[in-house]
Amino acid sequence: MEEFWNKRYDSESYIYGKEPNVFFRCKLDEITPGRILLPAEGEGRNGIYAARCNWEVDAFDLSVSGQMKAMNLADEYGVQINYKTGSMDNIPFAGNTYDVVALLFAHWPESLRAAYHQKLISFLKPGGFLILEGFSKLNLQYTEKYPQIGGPRDIGMLFSVDEIKSDFADLEILILEAKEVELSEGENHKGTGHVVNFVGRYNG
Repeated sequence: MEEFWNKRYDSESYIYGKEPNVFFRCKLDEITPGRILLPAEGEGRNGIYAARCNWEVDAFDLSVSGQMKAMNLADEYGVQINYKTGSMDNIPFAGNTYDVVALLFAHWPESLRAAYHQKLISFLKPGGFLILEGFSKLNLQYTEKYPQIGGPRDIGMLFSVDEIKSDFADLEILILEAKEVELSEGENHKGTGHVVNFVGRYNG
């Protein structure tokens, strides 16, 4: 997967754009800035937005190419983020540290998903929030009409409301819904798709 994402991000253009995900932006704007962790951060658009809003940002991704583009974007906006390369198996940050963990289109193999989601809960402080948007299993129907909408073609890597509810059973559910959305995030999230949105709070 590291090689796949290095090739995907190895271009001058930001394939998912430079602006943050809309759901993430709207929910983050409702929370007092603190520390945020962004796994699978890619080219940095969401982390850079958080830094612009005075959040202390930690992020990681498998891709060195993604990291380089994120740091260039940080320079463009005159902000700083702490961006490491690594996987969920060797995540280089401390637990019980973050006010927010944000998962934006972070899709892992079905065999790993629940364990990874559980691990990420451990990084939240009591009272911290987890914000998630990802493609639902119904998105496969949309990729036929809107091939640029993106998302995994493996249904096991896509989300359902019941799976997210189970994976994050330790969190208080504030938002959990599956819905159709219009995405305009660069050239690789473009068109009509279907997502699961989730916001949960860890009450410790």
